[in-house]
Amino acid sequence: MASSYRIGVDGGGTKTELIVIDECGEIVARHTAPGCNPSVIGPQQARAVLLAALLALVNSEQAAVSHTLLCMAGSADFWRETASSLDGYGKVTTASDALPVLELATGGRPGLVLHAGTGSFVALRASGGAVHFAGGLGWRLGDPGSAQDIGRRGMARALAELQGWAPASALGAVLQEAFGTDLPGVITAALHREPEPNQRLGVFAARISLLASEGDMAAREVVLASTGELLACAEAAAQTFFGAASWPALAAAVSGPILTQPFVLSALQACSALPLKPLAGAPIEGVRRLLLQQT
Repeated sequence: MASSYRIGVDGGGTKTELIVIDECGEIVARHTAPGCNPSVIGPQQARAVLLAALLALVNSEQAAVSHTLLCMAGSADFWRETASSLDGYGKVTTASDALPVLELATGGRPGLVLHAGTGSFVALRASGGAVHFAGGLGWRLGDPGSAQDIGRRGMARALAELQGWAPASALGAVLQEAFGTDLPGVITAALHREPEPNQRLGVFAARISLLASEGDMAAREVVLASTGELLACAEAAAQTFFGAASWPALAAAVSGPILTQPFVLSALQACSALPLKPLAGAPIEGVRRLLLQQT
């Protein structure tokens, strides 16, 4: 590989995707690894996932690179420290995993994007070009619209059903199945003992999303309450930087499997003046475009 080749990494909570591009911007190699968000799997494991993935990618090409761009979820300080320790990957820079999605949504113009996957965030490019973020605080602090938040809300609703003060729905049945009991105290005790509660929440969120896609109203209420909070976060940011009068002309997109579900997208579009559209292209394409801008 010639020195003009570059590596781009999109490191999220669900997967880590890597590409190599040539001097024309064409992708010549790819590699996919497990998620590497240090807030989810811990710093040591996150670093190990990235290093193994980089090694696999470079070995596939057997050559040096001039630039490496790490667009990563989790602590920016942690990834900057990790980047400084990388040898043999050219000039290594780091950025939030929100930046590629924003690039796809706005193409460098003023606008914003709402993203929801394992976690969630709002990324916004102001009229002067400065990039700002809202939300994205991690699963322990909420991340509205995310799988973690939907899982937490769904479990709370299901437990209320088992306690007898919310109408019965499929959520309660799914929770019983997941824990093998209908006793709320046993379930909550198990949750508090769970060494990886975020993973448990993510798995339950997948069940909720399936129920919602099949038309279950209780599941839809959970999903829409969570995604509605993310929209409120986006609207507050848009009001701060643009003013509501300019919203119809903004580039505004939603990204991720949660927000692009038809019933979710329709609900968000119906209650907002932001011209929300599903994002065209995967985040790794945003990484590729950002790589081409590096000098």
